[in-house]
Amino acid sequence: MDGTRTPITPPETPGTPSIPILPSVRKPWHFSTLCATVENPDRKDQYGSSSVPIYQTATFKGVGGEYDYTRSGNPTRSHLEHHIAKISSARHAFAVSSGMAALDVITRLLKAGDEVIAGDDLYGGTNRLLAYLKTHQGVTVHHVDTTKPETLHPLLKPGKTAMVLLESPTNPLLKIADLQTLCKDIHSRAPNAIIVVDNTMMSPYLQRPLEHGADVVYDSGTKYLSGHHDLMAGVVVCNRDDIAKQIAFIINAVGNALTPFDSFLLLRGTKTLAIRMERQQSTAMKVAQYLNDLGFQVHYPGLANHPGHELHKKLAGGPGAVLSFTTGDKSVSERIVGATRLWGISVSFGAVNSLISMPCVMSHASIDPSVRAARGLPEDLIRLCVGIEDPNDLLEDLEIALLQAGAIKQSSGQFVRTNPTYNPNNSTLINKAIEKLADRGKEGDLEESSWIVSAPGKVILFGEHAVVHGVTAVAASVDLRCYGISTPRGNDGKLHIHLPDLGGFKHTWNINDLPWDAVTPLKEGEPHPDELDAKLVDAISSRAVPYTNNSDTRYKQAVVAFLYVYMMLASKGDRPSLNFTARSSLPVGAGLGSSASYSSCLAVSILLTHRRINVPAHPPPTRLPSQDGDPGHLHVSHGGRKALPREEFADQVNRWAFVAEKVLHGNPSGVDNAVAVYGGALAFTRPSADGIRKGGMEGIQGFKSIRFMLVDSRVPRDTKSLVAGVGRKKQEEPDVVNRILESIQAISDEARRLLLDPEMSRDALLAALEALIDENHAHLVSLGVSHPSLENIKKVTWEEFGLRTKLTGAGGGGCAVTLVPDSFDDEKVKQLVQRLEKEGYSAYLTSVGGSGLGVLSPYNDEEAADGAAEEFVKVDAADLGRWAGERGKWLYT
Repeated sequence: MDGTRTPITPPETPGTPSIPILPSVRKPWHFSTLCATVENPDRKDQYGSSSVPIYQTATFKGVGGEYDYTRSGNPTRSHLEHHIAKISSARHAFAVSSGMAALDVITRLLKAGDEVIAGDDLYGGTNRLLAYLKTHQGVTVHHVDTTKPETLHPLLKPGKTAMVLLESPTNPLLKIADLQTLCKDIHSRAPNAIIVVDNTMMSPYLQRPLEHGADVVYDSGTKYLSGHHDLMAGVVVCNRDDIAKQIAFIINAVGNALTPFDSFLLLRGTKTLAIRMERQQSTAMKVAQYLNDLGFQVHYPGLANHPGHELHKKLAGGPGAVLSFTTGDKSVSERIVGATRLWGISVSFGAVNSLISMPCVMSHASIDPSVRAARGLPEDLIRLCVGIEDPNDLLEDLEIALLQAGAIKQSSGQFVRTNPTYNPNNSTLINKAIEKLADRGKEGDLEESSWIVSAPGKVILFGEHAVVHGVTAVAASVDLRCYGISTPRGNDGKLHIHLPDLGGFKHTWNINDLPWDAVTPLKEGEPHPDELDAKLVDAISSRAVPYTNNSDTRYKQAVVAFLYVYMMLASKGDRPSLNFTARSSLPVGAGLGSSASYSSCLAVSILLTHRRINVPAHPPPTRLPSQDGDPGHLHVSHGGRKALPREEFADQVNRWAFVAEKVLHGNPSGVDNAVAVYGGALAFTRPSADGIRKGGMEGIQGFKSIRFMLVDSRVPRDTKSLVAGVGRKKQEEPDVVNRILESIQAISDEARRLLLDPEMSRDALLAALEALIDENHAHLVSLGVSHPSLENIKKVTWEEFGLRTKLTGAGGGGCAVTLVPDSFDDEKVKQLVQRLEKEGYSAYLTSVGGSGLGVLSPYNDEEAADGAAEEFVKVDAADLGRWAGERGKWLYT
């Protein structure tokens, strides 16, 4: 045998014509034959199995063999990938765990600074991944109408455009992109750009984009390739060796290659791809024609009236089995979907069973409604994914659903469409949004005002640590403040934050890219629930907080708190673009309530921006009596104190500041934000776990502010371990500790009465507070929560200046407070500060018990907030109070 084959010549029969000799070279097989025939000459089964075996193993024995570990390679997956490459006109193919995993692998070819151009009618998951890349990976993404190749030209930049992501037909509007023209334009204008096509809607049976010039093609194998919705898979194909090498490395490194069993299922599914697709698109054509004849707007490239009909015929072998149509009324669409029985209500497509869905509330719900509206995605859109059922059964089920929903009616023996035009009484979400924007415009633009706000820090005067065990603590505001500036950005759709005190962190988001899909909107007038929305917190933390090399990681929670409050208040559609910058004259992290003052500033800024609260009208000015009987009016200036009303302003801010504090700290007492908003002082008692002690807060207002020196030891403190240490001491020496706690309770009671007593003379008040300061500190020392640095501060202030000092907060470092009597003059204060700084401490002279939340009055003669943002970030922290005061009149709670 020389290996050659002799043509078979049938014997001639007398009287019959001779049969022509068959050619020895076969023609290429048709696609359906390629699908049904799984052959890999390089991997013959040792037993001649007619079906590829499942190599259900994680490892392979031996050294130097082709396979060693299934993450890196597996014979079942190799057979599948060879088969996929064959039917896709590709040299290389890869199988991974899902369609989105395929896109994730592809986008890992990008790096920070790269630019991506993508269509404006994308699958929701694609849009979500691109938004993540923009936020976290530093990749710029441009969305354009890819049905118009010229829209890409201005964005194609050699050296910058790294990838172009295309779909044709698009999902769910089935728009057609001219893949041949686009690939030619892109390769000529940005030669290094990788052209990626999502071919899931077509499958390789109907369209092979590599033949049109694409560099990479991917499919969700979950859809048509599998055909049964019994596995998750994704495939990537390409012809370029360099790209294939990178993709193989990524899949092996990440470990998302398809499992052996799923590879077997997908390989089995592809064998029937051609016969399924033919049946499905044949029925889809009948459904599309039926709906079109009724007068619905149908999106299906198989219809002659589809704008991309002729172009699609040049690119693909058929129109596919997905179509969509609109009814003009979202509620009608909902009724149609709900009335079907044979059409299953589900996301996805490509299975043997027919499916029906509303993309805007299902597969594309993660895209913000305003973005959907801007991209022309109707809220009433219904998508039909046709299966292999009998077409008559499908049409009958759809017709009954249309009848029951009131979308069609019987007239003169035939069915006709009802309500063919938009019904304003059942307006879609898009129209409701338009109406809402119109109404808002009548009241004025939400984004027109700049705001400068401030909130004080706090100091625990008496009751530290003991408060954990049920003793009343007395806290008061300090006139070291956090300041915030919010300025409008017009309508650019962006949100910016700058936190100079936290490593100079700054970031800008596209508002529509924030994780709005995780927001549970509050009903009109509904307060925020007691518990945080954990889903939203997690979504912001994982999808919106950018990674930076900032060593001060405190910015992360500060950003989460800001975005959480913004998104909860904006969840109903009002999403103003703004810049927010926050700075503090308080030492951050020293136990002086800097986080609560920050929370209050962001809360009031966002509430004002959304017009959830309003600054009260300017009071009428003083006017003299007139001769016509007008007695005139006297306006008394209070320096802005008590200008902001409590119930409709301060209480609202306090509620949302407390929400932000929960984001920052998990389970705060509410003391810090209450002091930051209301000012003055308050007595706080923690409720007991058994419910016997109710607890609560009592405001202490009306006393004249008292000067204190806050001294930051610059020694980090571990609050949790200090609190735990006192708890252990109480367990070990309950009698001793309980006596101390009773003594501290008596101190807090005395202090509260002193501050509330209007008849108490100033000198007597200060003298009594000095004695209580010494007493309280001694008990805290007995509890073991002091620190050598705090004891040194107490020694310096007493022995050299005759002033009384105690630790404040958790102790163990942190801050001390020194009462500064009215008689202690400015020169002595200067000497005290210098002496403490010589010891390595930071000293801040402040007043305790002053005003709470402040807003720069919008009624100043000049636009005091305009142009302030640039100055704000340059002012020294110690001069922030002076700078803010120079801006004009302030209004306080």
